[in-house]
Amino acid sequence: MPDTSPILDLPFLLPAQAQKHVTHNAALERLDRLVQLRVGRFDAQVPPPAPAPGEMHALGPAPTGAWAGQAHALAAWDGTAWAFLAPQPGWRAWGIEEGALRVWTGSAWTLPPARNDDLAGLGIGTAADATNRLSVRAAATLLSHEGAGHQLKVNKAGAADTAALLFQSAWTGHAEIGLAGDTDFSIKVSPDGAAWTEALRLDAATGRASGAAVQADPEDTTAGRLMRADYGYSPGNLLGPVGQAGGVPTGAAIERGENANGTYLRLADGTQICWHEMILPYSTAAKCEGSWTYPAAFAAAGNPVTTGSTSGDSPTPSSHTSGSTPLAAEVCPGVAFGAGGPASVLCAVFRQAKATDFQPGDAIRITLAAFGRWY
Repeated sequence: MPDTSPILDLPFLLPAQAQKHVTHNAALERLDRLVQLRVGRFDAQVPPPAPAPGEMHALGPAPTGAWAGQAHALAAWDGTAWAFLAPQPGWRAWGIEEGALRVWTGSAWTLPPARNDDLAGLGIGTAADATNRLSVRAAATLLSHEGAGHQLKVNKAGAADTAALLFQSAWTGHAEIGLAGDTDFSIKVSPDGAAWTEALRLDAATGRASGAAVQADPEDTTAGRLMRADYGYSPGNLLGPVGQAGGVPTGAAIERGENANGTYLRLADGTQICWHEMILPYSTAAKCEGSWTYPAAFAAAGNPVTTGSTSGDSPTPSSHTSGSTPLAAEVCPGVAFGAGGPASVLCAVFRQAKATDFQPGDAIRITLAAFGRWY
């Protein structure tokens, strides 16, 4: 029969042994040290200068002084000297300095394994509760990659539920981003946590933006709102085909074009200007006459006001302006305009009184301009 126990190395009382109380007391001292094992600290290297009776430390790999040569041993002060015990794999000890329970693996004191799955809650630096099952109290929280990227996923059961990030100040909500009650992405803000404004919404199907931070219509000029591309103008749509729907511009701000009939300028507000230089051929002894087809049609008959002036090489360098009322074919100074409509106008240059009659083959160069609306 061995003299000591196989696990705690407690000395046995032997038959016919004298002073059995000595062996019994040694076993009790060993039990006193090892049962409910606690140490002043783990990986201790230097003996304390004034240890208390019963004080114990878990030594590190290179202890010094009275602990020299006792790497990884348990050092217990019995009141007069240090007693050393060799820990066995699986022994547990509470570290007073660390405030933690550790297990001896055979080479190091480590934290005991914990159940990592299906936990009721986890609090890091604070307490978890029934609602906030994961709670972290720290200056920052890092979620890093493992090899490549990293995704933070917030999932909800159905479209009518909420999957969002709530930002608080003094535990009062002031901003929320995510999917709130549907599958559109939204940003909401609040001054008090009770009244909320949807600042921005991105439609899940089209990606188009709406909300209090976006222009509501073309006439919306509220300060601080984001301009919609279809309501405002930028270098991308300032020049190009103009358009309108119900009197509201739908295209570019300015459109300019030219063809054989001249050049035109259209503005998004409906204004249109056309201009052209043409030759009016001989019509009668009193006039040279021709028809000008506008390079772009106006909105309705009587809309444009047309003006004209003869060029410097013309015999009658004067000008005249008219609307849509036909002018009588009578002798009058300069340029006159006859019946016209949204697409063309009759132009004539009359000889001045007492001037030489026009002869067949004569022609007058004239510069024309028309002002009106295209809608």
